[in-house]
Amino acid sequence: MKRKWLGSAAAVSILAAVMLSGCGSTNTSSPEKSGETKAPAKGGELQVGMTQIVEHPSLDAASKGFKAALEEKGLKVKYDMQIAGDPNNTQTVANNFVSDKVDLIFANSTPSALGALNATKDIPVVFTSVTDPLGAKLVSSMEAPGGNVTGTTDTHPDAIPKTVEFISKQMKAKKVGTIYNAGEQNSVAQVEIVKKEMKKAGIELAEASVSTSAEVKQAAESLSGKVDAFYVITDNTVVSALESVIGVANDKDIPLFVGELDSVARGGFAAYGFDYYDIGFEAGEMAAQILADGKKPADLPVQYPQKLKLSINEKAAKEMGIEIKEEWKSEAEIVK
Repeated sequence: MKRKWLGSAAAVSILAAVMLSGCGSTNTSSPEKSGETKAPAKGGELQVGMTQIVEHPSLDAASKGFKAALEEKGLKVKYDMQIAGDPNNTQTVANNFVSDKVDLIFANSTPSALGALNATKDIPVVFTSVTDPLGAKLVSSMEAPGGNVTGTTDTHPDAIPKTVEFISKQMKAKKVGTIYNAGEQNSVAQVEIVKKEMKKAGIELAEASVSTSAEVKQAAESLSGKVDAFYVITDNTVVSALESVIGVANDKDIPLFVGELDSVARGGFAAYGFDYYDIGFEAGEMAAQILADGKKPADLPVQYPQKLKLSINEKAAKEMGIEIKEEWKSEAEIVK
């Protein structure tokens, strides 16, 4: 689930300008074995490297939440935020953090987390906005991650099933188009779930694959006229160019379902989602346990999003020729 790669996410986004806050090695702590970190001496400053695949609202919100959690815990932290812009750059970013001997790496997106995992086995890594931590082989299990990596996933088990159910029962759609980057492991995992749920609902899924955000508009246009609705998952590449899909959906009166609430605010019609700020905050709380309390990532279970809600954009509905039913209003948060 936002500096520049995208777009999945996206995206990780994904995603190109590198966002600043370069840091020197002022930390007084040093990495211990298996991801264990000692808190700095009183008055000392912790050094945290933040790697994010791209800039887009959801990922940006997660990064803000992460910082807010550490601030709430009263930790003195110096951040080095780096936007990879492309999955191929995530390794370089993570390697730089290792060279700087940061106390912890915060990885926002699957590609960013993989880069950090490959860069170090000693420095603790806390991720967020990762769709399938197990499939990406970031952790040994959700309950007992093992190694030096843990974090929060942006996969709520009910999000895709509920979205497909709404598309089927409320929109009566028979064919749905989706656009994603097949090079994003998190996107592939989501599409597999979408396929399974749509098959159960008797819906045909039309796929369009992209490798860069520049290809998103053409992909959306290639599906228009062939589908009854669009469903854009949390793919960093696509989400970073979401306005391209929104434009096609508005012009062709095609309902656009999205994978997270920030994309509803940007002009998507509807989503079952949660606030990325919240999963970033939860990741920050985990980081605080590691930095201040001496906990090991190996012993901190991966956390799922805690809240799921339906959000509908009233203006987008009008643009796409959709009449909002009264029954929806009792369940959904209506965005004006």
